[in-house]
Amino acid sequence: MKLLPGFAAIAIMIGCTAMPSAISAQSDTEIGGQKVVTLSRKAVSTTHPEFTSITLAPGRGMEVLQITANFPGKGEINVLASPDLAGAKQMLDVKDDDFGDFGYRLGAAFLVPYPNRIRGTLSADKKTLTTTWQGHTLTLPANNSGKLPTAEKHAMHGLILKAKTDDVKIAKIPGGEKVTGTIHAGNFGGRWPSSTDLDVTITLTADFVDASIVARNVGKEAEPIAIGWHPYFNLPSGDRTQVKIHIPGENYAHVDNYDNVFPTGQLSPVGGTQYDLRAADGVALGKNFYDDNWSKIDWKDSAATVKVIDPAAKYGVAIEGLSPEIKTIQMYAPPTQKFVAIEHQYNFADPFNTKIWKDMNTGMVTLKPGSSTRWHVRLKVFVP
Repeated sequence: MKLLPGFAAIAIMIGCTAMPSAISAQSDTEIGGQKVVTLSRKAVSTTHPEFTSITLAPGRGMEVLQITANFPGKGEINVLASPDLAGAKQMLDVKDDDFGDFGYRLGAAFLVPYPNRIRGTLSADKKTLTTTWQGHTLTLPANNSGKLPTAEKHAMHGLILKAKTDDVKIAKIPGGEKVTGTIHAGNFGGRWPSSTDLDVTITLTADFVDASIVARNVGKEAEPIAIGWHPYFNLPSGDRTQVKIHIPGENYAHVDNYDNVFPTGQLSPVGGTQYDLRAADGVALGKNFYDDNWSKIDWKDSAATVKVIDPAAKYGVAIEGLSPEIKTIQMYAPPTQKFVAIEHQYNFADPFNTKIWKDMNTGMVTLKPGSSTRWHVRLKVFVP
């Protein structure tokens, strides 16, 4: 997604402060009015990289603030491009706006009930917009816009960026720890046609980090739901040009420009373009700019796997989408920054816009009362 004001300061802090490999599960630090949680384990292998910690904020929609992994001979590496805990608290508790937009400027925010952009009819004060779904009018915050004078305000990245989490529980599991919690999202502040509970589970072991969200319609009406996240993955070497990305998508979505980044409704094969990142060992980013969406994903071993490979650092992270409902993968990778955002999400951008998508299935899941849908992504680290 678009680099927003304030992220440049984060980039300076990345890599400067490593998280300890083992700290208490419940921090004294509060963000969003709830205590920060850290899952941790000690690395034991002298030959293979292992995950060692996850730090998250239940007071901000269970957002993952940082993940660390131990690489033998190198020590702790920050998997996410995110500030230390003090920097995260400053951004989220001091500098943030009413909607919580700073949440998707660091770490890995969860995006529900819609990732990406939604356009609509702006209100007179340009603070909200309306769109429709199956005869229902949805009134959403117009919380984002491009930088150009022609930029159009739109809704972006869901409605749980400032959500509180109830029933937060930490448990030991074989080889690691897990945390669970429930976000009683209700009707998302009166913006959605039904009522929703979100059950979040995040798991830490040596070999993987698991994140899953189960959205349950606990109301009386059908509702549209899409789930995704917004993780900024660190590039440890700092040399972005040689970093390689593998995305197993056969189509990419055309956009109007890289300021609005609105889809036009046209999908094209990636072959012969800079969007062809299907090579097994990845394709170097070079100086290419990306804020793009891939679809027609090639699933292998029941996973939609993206790889971020930093050859100079001898570092790699695999991001495995494990939910069949994941229809698209978004990547935001500006040449001036030392991160890539890889976003496994259910939907195409602007999913309610029938003018551009016609009758195409845009990835929004219709949840009837009593039904649920599960988003699930797994991370693995490796030496390429």
